[in-house]
Amino acid sequence: MGTNNASMEGQQPVLSQDSFEKLDSIMYKRSYDKGSCLFWEGDAADKLYFIIKGRVRAAKSTDGGRALTLYLYQKGDLIGQMDPFPDSVHGFRAEVTEDARIGVIQRKDLEVLLWQHGDLAVEFMRWMGLMHRLTQTKFRDLMMFGKTGALCSLLIRLSNSYGRPKAEHIYITLKMSNTEMADMIGATRESVNRMLSDLKKEDVIVYEDGHFIIKNLRYLRDTCCCENCPKEICRM
Repeated sequence: MGTNNASMEGQQPVLSQDSFEKLDSIMYKRSYDKGSCLFWEGDAADKLYFIIKGRVRAAKSTDGGRALTLYLYQKGDLIGQMDPFPDSVHGFRAEVTEDARIGVIQRKDLEVLLWQHGDLAVEFMRWMGLMHRLTQTKFRDLMMFGKTGALCSLLIRLSNSYGRPKAEHIYITLKMSNTEMADMIGATRESVNRMLSDLKKEDVIVYEDGHFIIKNLRYLRDTCCCENCPKEICRM
């Protein structure tokens, strides 16, 4: 799960500043190096993690040993799970992909806050609903419109999370390899190479110095039957 704080540009914050300050009061801050993990699959889900700076990738291993990327988290995101089961464990691992500063929140401390502050509890419920919709839309993209539709949806999500205007196009600031993109849509690197080549031939995207530039966003939206979801949902 992840949520956008007021520090996230261009998106409506889920938590008010007052609610965030309540959360901040129970965080303890830690630094994590690139390549380390906040938690592993099977670890107790008894903490939440707020990204103060850096990036984190949520990944799940398959029986064949492959790692599928579920989410890319960045500054302002809250990672973890809250459910009614006391013995919950994480169903994925959280890998630090860029040196990070993280605020760690004990679940038991959060539960006390939620009992004490109804406004925070309501906003937290909205966050959980947002994450449910985010997961639903990702599965829709993967299951209903084939690998090409899933790739087009991925490019749209990248543009919403990391896109910057460049002339009349969208420049994606995050560098991403074809292998990493394949891990995000459950495809092979070879099939992603072919699909990206087709999009380049159609003049939909270009690749410049390790970055994608989207030239025809409408083409991507039409291919994945975009439902014009809010950017809070159509994101990485």
